[in-house]
Amino acid sequence: MREEKPNNPSQKNKNRKSWLWPAIYSGFAVLFVGMVWTYQAVTNDDAGEKAEVSQSGPTGGAGDVTVETNASNETMKFPFDEALLDGVSVLQEYYDMEADSEQREKALLVFNQTYVTNSGVTLSNGDEPFEVKAALSGTVEDVVVDEFMGNKVTIKHADGLTTSYGSVTGITVEKGDQVAQGETIATTAANEWNPTAGNHLLFEVKKDGVAVNPGNFLAF
Repeated sequence: MREEKPNNPSQKNKNRKSWLWPAIYSGFAVLFVGMVWTYQAVTNDDAGEKAEVSQSGPTGGAGDVTVETNASNETMKFPFDEALLDGVSVLQEYYDMEADSEQREKALLVFNQTYVTNSGVTLSNGDEPFEVKAALSGTVEDVVVDEFMGNKVTIKHADGLTTSYGSVTGITVEKGDQVAQGETIATTAANEWNPTAGNHLLFEVKKDGVAVNPGNFLAF
């Protein structure tokens, strides 16, 4: 009769430990790798969405974001080609209450025997028409067609500024358009309201809705 060997509990525990801990380590490793893959997938999706927004802009136009970003870093330029700087002169000044009497007199416009203060500067190139340029990048806020007063384009810019270009024709922009600094938006014309000025541009600047002297930004 064969003699049976007694069971060895220590040997069983040893065998169990030999496979238990590697299984636990493998489980943690799989879990960690899964977490890394998930994080990378989420990060890549967010980066892709941001890249798409930066390329297309909030309204879908490719240049919208660029125009808005540039506008806050720009310095105002003359509303005409700087090659004409020597030929363009100020016919009528901005009416500044703090200016001397001679300066204020030059800023008065006469219409129907009534004096009206000039809310901008009236620019002329010897009665010759010239192209009107956007003084800053921005969004076209309004386009007014008025044969008597003269057509007018208003552009909204960064930092609460707006610029208006009056007595113009051949307007090339529409309300809502994004325009870049120096872009041609119209051509100067004459109007019946201010006939003595001939062919001219009425250039106005507003800060938070209040008219300010364009000479504060440009040395006319």
